[in-house]
Amino acid sequence: MRFHFGPLVALLYLIVVGSCHASMPAELYWNSVFPNTPMPKSLQDLLVNKNNFVKLKDDIDAGQKFPGYTNPSADLEDSNSNHELKSGSHLTSSANIFFFESDLHPGRLMKLPGFTKTENRATFLPRAVADSMPFSSNKFSDILKLFSVEPKSVGAKVMKQNIENCKRESTRGEDKYCATSLESLIDLSVSRLGKKIQVLSTAVEKETKVENFTIGKGVKNMGEKDIVCHKLKYPYAVFLCHSIDKTDVYKVPLIGSDGTKVKAIAVCHKDTSTWHPRHLAFQVLKVKPGSVPICHFLAEETIVWVPN
Repeated sequence: MRFHFGPLVALLYLIVVGSCHASMPAELYWNSVFPNTPMPKSLQDLLVNKNNFVKLKDDIDAGQKFPGYTNPSADLEDSNSNHELKSGSHLTSSANIFFFESDLHPGRLMKLPGFTKTENRATFLPRAVADSMPFSSNKFSDILKLFSVEPKSVGAKVMKQNIENCKRESTRGEDKYCATSLESLIDLSVSRLGKKIQVLSTAVEKETKVENFTIGKGVKNMGEKDIVCHKLKYPYAVFLCHSIDKTDVYKVPLIGSDGTKVKAIAVCHKDTSTWHPRHLAFQVLKVKPGSVPICHFLAEETIVWVPN
């Protein structure tokens, strides 16, 4: 499902970006907050080139190999559905990302869904444009018209679900917010962790479809003071960020069966007592909520803020 910006969105964008020259406002803002820290490539890739705005679009797909954000207190994707792990389904491949914390040691073999290029190519809008956009369930019909999305399409369903996830109440022990521009992403993260922070994300040496990986030497626990930001499926870049109590972040070196090296980021949730009993992780690992820590790898497009 491809989204195209309507004339109003394009006009707003051109008004703001048309006055920019050597640098974009988002880049200047990053440098003003972090003057001695280059912007990570994971964020640079989400900046819009003002010369190719007309090409800005996003592929929306209900399934993906490394699942993005899901509300842990609800059943996976739909709390009214009974999901089964069927061979060949996107649930089966997504299931491979879950594991136990005790598995995080050198030499451990892991079966993962492979690391291929993301289909979520949506980029940031300038803050002034993003702030002018409606972003709520009661304005959803207006949002669909803005982006020329059919109301009964898969894309519309995914967009609505993500807006609802942004607007829902936080679960116990969770601090949650959504950022619709790079500037707001920076502001919200700094307000919680301060300016002495760094951005982590999974980095892949090269695209690979192999599924067998071995954990290498150098697994590092980055602590549990963190903010994980999941890029949502939306016509422009929107991140749902949350910090969950008793959640550790790990740097995990992986080596694929074809020799591909991956600097992976994983999180381990030590308290899953509030998760839905039918959450996919419990189906895969055959454990109950709150019984043991549950870990999972993060997609390349997911970023994590941690203290320096």
